[in-house]
Amino acid sequence: MMKLEIKCPKCSWKPTGEKLWICSCKHIWNTFETGAVCPKCKKKWEDTSCPKCHKWSKHLLWYSDLDKLLKLELEKLNKVQENSFIELK
Repeated sequence: MMKLEIKCPKCSWKPTGEKLWICSCKHIWNTFETGAVCPKCKKKWEDTSCPKCHKWSKHLLWYSDLDKLLKLELEKLNKVQENSFIELK
């Protein structure tokens, strides 16, 4: 199974799981644990800053090979649906 890798699209820095991001409400958390939603005030962040290079990127761009992973998952679902259809005949 393909593993989703998280890294900065600008400098390739990889988050370590630490709470390095701060929301405008002053809450500090790991943005990748919540999909860029602040657990305190529920603000959805479209962009994420890199603690290493300090540049901002769209949050979804941090998930490397996301398109390939989604394609593989869709192919699996299609196979399950095809098999279910065949069993119903």
